[in-house]
Amino acid sequence: MILVTGASGYVGKKFIEAYKKKFKIKTFSLQKESLEDLNLNNIKTIIHCAALVHQKKFHSQEEYDQVNVEYPLKLAKKAKESGVTQFVYLSTIAVYGNNNDKLTEKTKCFPLTPYGKSKLKAEEQLNKLNDTNFIISIIRPPMVYGKDAPGNIQTLISLVKKIPILPFANTNNHRSFLYIDNLTYMINCIIEKRTAGIFLSTDDKALSTTALITLIAKALNRNIQLINIPFFKILLKNVKPSLYNKLYGNLEIDNSETKKLLNYKNIYTVEEGIKSMIEGENQ
Repeated sequence: MILVTGASGYVGKKFIEAYKKKFKIKTFSLQKESLEDLNLNNIKTIIHCAALVHQKKFHSQEEYDQVNVEYPLKLAKKAKESGVTQFVYLSTIAVYGNNNDKLTEKTKCFPLTPYGKSKLKAEEQLNKLNDTNFIISIIRPPMVYGKDAPGNIQTLISLVKKIPILPFANTNNHRSFLYIDNLTYMINCIIEKRTAGIFLSTDDKALSTTALITLIAKALNRNIQLINIPFFKILLKNVKPSLYNKLYGNLEIDNSETKKLLNYKNIYTVEEGIKSMIEGENQ
């Protein structure tokens, strides 16, 4: 039996929808239930998706650490004592910080945000519990997209729907994204193979912002014109540097080591993922 935390969140919910016929799944909510009362009898694997993520409301480093470090560590320790044999921790690509090099499983981590720092702390503490009888599997995904996914990709979809001319021609950046079904499939693969380690999950091909918007427009059957507006980039860089970096900066992932270790292949291309997302949104 599998226990999923954060089952009401996007990844947890989508994993349950995709694999509820394959696995017996139990859910646990930190907000509604007590960890002390949690019964882990017959639980073989825990998928820990619950987290305090980036939000508009300010949260202190202490608040991030409480939810993203202390809670999963207490859960993992209880799991180990109770005979659970695998703990899958959903981390984040944010542990690398603003690294413009191509990211691999061995790239050094320099998180810059409270969220990224808390996730790396959790990784480090959880890995201390890893042994032959209690496997720690850590997944670092980039931005996840798909039907109903939260995040900036929804903003781009809205822009393409509403505005026929957009200032994103010839961006020439490289950013990795992750279709939700590729992520849930990797989680399934890690559970099946019961493999410990750090795993990078990403679609096979990085996209420029130009290419991403073009794919979204094609899936929406919209005719758009992409143009260059130099002062727009300068203004955005000064006013919203984080958004500027997401639209024009690089975040490219090479997860060849993960694929080799798991003998893994994605089940969807990025083009198929974008198309499926748009079709799902329009249903």
